[in-house]
Amino acid sequence: MTGGSQYELTLRAGGRSIRGQIAQVGAAIRHLSIDGVDLTAGVDDRQPVPHSCGTVLVPWPNRVRGGRWAHRGCTQQLDLTDPGTGSALHGLLRDTAYVPTVRSDSSIRLSALVRAQRGYPFPLDTSVRYRLVADGLIATHTVRNVGTACAPVALGAHPFLAIGDVPTEALTLSVNGCRHIDVDDRLIPVGVTAVDGTDWDLRGGRTVADLDLDDAWAVDNDEGATLASLRAPDGRTVSLWGDRHFGYVHVFTTRAFPRGDGSVTAVALEPMTAPADAFNHGVGLRWLKPGDALSATWAIRYAMI
Repeated sequence: MTGGSQYELTLRAGGRSIRGQIAQVGAAIRHLSIDGVDLTAGVDDRQPVPHSCGTVLVPWPNRVRGGRWAHRGCTQQLDLTDPGTGSALHGLLRDTAYVPTVRSDSSIRLSALVRAQRGYPFPLDTSVRYRLVADGLIATHTVRNVGTACAPVALGAHPFLAIGDVPTEALTLSVNGCRHIDVDDRLIPVGVTAVDGTDWDLRGGRTVADLDLDDAWAVDNDEGATLASLRAPDGRTVSLWGDRHFGYVHVFTTRAFPRGDGSVTAVALEPMTAPADAFNHGVGLRWLKPGDALSATWAIRYAMI
C-alpha cells in the first residue's frame, strides 16, 4: 500500500531550516531533513512502502511467533504477515489510514483505532504526535485502552535513518545496547547475551559496510537515553533517542532499499518498548486496565561538528 495523503511540516529554528513529511498510512515518517541534509531514507510515493519504512508499530513491534499467544487459557491466532518466518509482524496498523486531528506548521497529531479482532480482542485508541525541533523530530505515542478488559500493549516505530550526503555504508553505527537479544532461525528470542567482549558490542561503533544485522539489544534506560546513532566521517551524527519506556532497539540493515531504478544500503533504527514475541514471554509488555493509557516518546536528533 502507498502512503495516502502526505502532510508537510516546516520549521525555522536556531538558524536551521527543518522539513518533515508524514504519510497518512501507518502514520509513517516519509522525510526529515535539516538544511537540505536528508536524515531519513527516501521513499518513492508511487511505490509500496518498503520494509515498513517509517511506520508506527502497535500494539506490538517486531513479531509474534506463529502469530499465536495465550490469554486466560485461550489460544489467540493473529494473521501471519511475515511468511518467511511464519510470524505476525509489526502490529495491526501498518496499512491503516490515520486521521489527522491536530495540526500546525511544524507539528501534527494523527489517530487510529485498533479494533477488537481475531487474535487481538481488545479495542485501543492510539495517536502519535510528530513535532519538528531545531535538531530534528520528536514523536510521542499515546495508546489508551477503550475496552472493558486489560489489554497487552507494546509499541515501536520503524524509521530508516541517514545522513543524506554520505553513502550509508560509509557511516559508523553505534548501538547503546548492553545485552544482545539472541534469536532462533525464525528471529524469535531464545535468550540474552551480555555484549562485553563479543561481536555484539557496538557501543564503540562499527562501519555499516561491515555489518549485516536484523538484531535487537536491551538498553539500560531509566531516564531516557540515546539508543543508537550513525556518524559520518566528518563527525556529523544522526541519533535515535528514547524515553524510559524504550528499553530496546532493533537494527535492520539492507543492501536492497529501493532508490530510483536501483537500490542502496539503508539502516533502520527501531525504538521498541518490548522485544520480539512479547505476547508470549511478557518481557517489556504493558497490561493496560480499561481507561488507562501508555504515553512514550522517542526522537531523531542531528548533531553537527
